Parts: sequence; C-alpha cells; structure tokens
Amino acid sequence: MTGRDRWTDEQAWNWYQEQEWPVGCNYLPSTAVNPTEMWQAATFDPETIDRELGWAADWGMNSVRVFLQYLVWKDDPEALAERMDRFLEIADDHGLSTMFVLFDDVGFSGDEPYLGPQKDPIPDTHNSQWTPSPGHERVVDRSTWPDLADYVRDVVRRFRGDERIFCWDTYNEPGNSKMDERSNPLLRESFTWAREADPIHPITAGVNWDPNRSEQNRIGSEEADVVSFHDYSDFAFTRHRVEGLKEEWGRPLLCTEWLARTRDNLAESHLPYFKREGIGCYTWGFVNGKLQTHLPWSTAQTSIAEAIEEEDTDTWFHDLVHDDGTPYRPAEYETFRRYVVDDEDPPSLEAIAALAPGADPETIRTATDVDVSAEDQAGPYHE
Repeated sequence: MTGRDRWTDEQAWNWYQEQEWPVGCNYLPSTAVNPTEMWQAATFDPETIDRELGWAADWGMNSVRVFLQYLVWKDDPEALAERMDRFLEIADDHGLSTMFVLFDDVGFSGDEPYLGPQKDPIPDTHNSQWTPSPGHERVVDRSTWPDLADYVRDVVRRFRGDERIFCWDTYNEPGNSKMDERSNPLLRESFTWAREADPIHPITAGVNWDPNRSEQNRIGSEEADVVSFHDYSDFAFTRHRVEGLKEEWGRPLLCTEWLARTRDNLAESHLPYFKREGIGCYTWGFVNGKLQTHLPWSTAQTSIAEAIEEEDTDTWFHDLVHDDGTPYRPAEYETFRRYVVDDEDPPSLEAIAALAPGADPETIRTATDVDVSAEDQAGPYHE
C-alpha cells in the first residue's frame, strides 16, 4: 500500500511557519480516569469537554493533545469516529486544534486495556487507572498487527484532510513501563501505516522522553515530519536538550509534555523559553480530575514509584486548574495570557534563566555548562 513520504526539512518548515505558535495541554476531561473512559459511548462527556476547553481557550491555548484507545476503535470504529468528530467540533468552536495520539506504552495501572466500566481512581495515587494502547501484549504479538494497521489507517484516513487537526502522534513514549526496545518495531510501523493514509498534517511520535533511549529516539525522530520531545527537567537541562535536538534534527520541535513544578519545570521559566525558541508546547494535564496527576510520580501504585525518592505532595506536580476552572496558581494564568494572548516578547535567555528556582543572575550557567546525567533529569517514569 502506497502513501506519502516523510516530509523534507523544507516541507516541515514551510508548514510550521504557517501555524500560530502552538500552545496547549494534554487533555483528558476531569470526569475520565483514562482514554477508554473518555471515548466509550456510556461515558463520553461533551458537556464537560465543552466547559473545560473553554477554560483552556481563556488561558490562551490554541491546541490540545488527546489520547485515543485502540480497543474503543476495535469495538465500534464508526461510533468512535463520530465521537472524534464531535470532539473536534467542540475544540474548533473554542479555537483549538487537536493532536491525536494513536498508541501509548504508559501503563500506570499495571493493567492491559479493557472495555466497559473502568476502575475508580485509587485515592492519593498518581494516574492510577491509565492503561496503554493497544496494550503491551499486542505490541509484541505480531499476529495482532493487521488489526493495528487497520486502526491507524482507518482513523488517519477518515480525518486525513480535516483542518481542525494539527498533527498525528503515532506513539507516546514507546518503551515506557518496562517495554524498552520491544516497542521499536511497532514504533517504526506506526509511521508507515499513518503515511499510507496520506494525511495533510505532519506525523510525529512522543519520543525523546528519556535521553538514554538512543535507538527509540533515533527511530521516532528520523521518521517524523516534525520532532517531538518530552521535558520534565529544570531550565538549564531543558535548554541543553533543546540545543542538542535542534542541532541533530534541524526540524520544527514540539515539546508535547512538560510542567513538573517540584522538578523546577515551571510555566514562569519554560513557557517564555519555548516561545523564544519557537517550540510548540503542551503541558501535561489541564483540569485536576480523576487522573490525579497533581500528585507526583512517587505516589504511583506501580513498582516504579519505589525508584523515586519521596516527593512533595503538597505542591501540585502537573495540571493547571481546579475542576471549577480556578487556576491553581494565578501567576501561571497571567504568564500564559502575557505570552500567548498579549503576545509579549519573551525576555533574554539570561533573564529567563534568572527566573528558575535557585538561579543566581551573576553566575547563570550556559547550556554547555550543564553537568547532570540524562538519567537524573529524565526521571524513571513519565506520562
């Protein structure tokens, strides 16, 4: 089956320069515990989605990144497409484009995905019922791949010319949840299947989430039209990574996950930096709800939490607003409004660095001065 080729550097930049600066969030309605609950017929909640995306627009956001679940498609492709169209309609009404995520290895719950009523969130636990897509067993069982190929081709082809869509993310954090290199073959195939659907939109993948995963990062970046990365590190290391990615790939960059307050990954420092560098950016989370990602990774129920030192649970880790729309930190709301709505020019790199916690304006390090291991900054677990 034929499809389009990977975009050239020139095609990628021509497309990106036609876009407004992409600023948004990873969105799941506060009433859903995972993407399965978001997309199943019984729990699809357009009223909540409409209300919460209105809040996102008020923050100045113009795009959202949204996870799909393969099993919901497998159960009823037509019904999922109708709900996706309804979501796109709501988002577009609020001036928001959408990046759909097709596959995902993250599995905080420890369960394979399943249909029907989803388990309730475990109190005081980070992202306790998140399941992967299509599920770790299917990732390594190639007898399931014809169905996975049909899923990718069908979803992308249905919306291949839809201007409400910003981008396609074929695979979020391949290798997460101890999948490691076993996800690499499906990662590569996911690009092939998406290109066979010949979308007008760019194709990317949520790689570069762990700087140590060199092979996955290479596959996901060399196949992508625009290059994605995730960053939950402090400003000095973020800058170090961005400069490396720019030099290595020379393509538009999208930071499709960021914001981790207790790791000094902050709106005050990172948002103006992303604007200064022309990098699209999507915070992890928006409304604090059943996902409970305001709590740190160390509260996760999986064994990975044992690898993390106890973290501050009083300060919100991710998310921006309470479930009534009130900002967790009004200063963050003002920061978004200043740089997105008011389109204020970002300050110098030195001034941004001075905003970082503990920064000494007299001795600010440059990116090449950073002396910190990638493993320390990546953290043992991401969304």
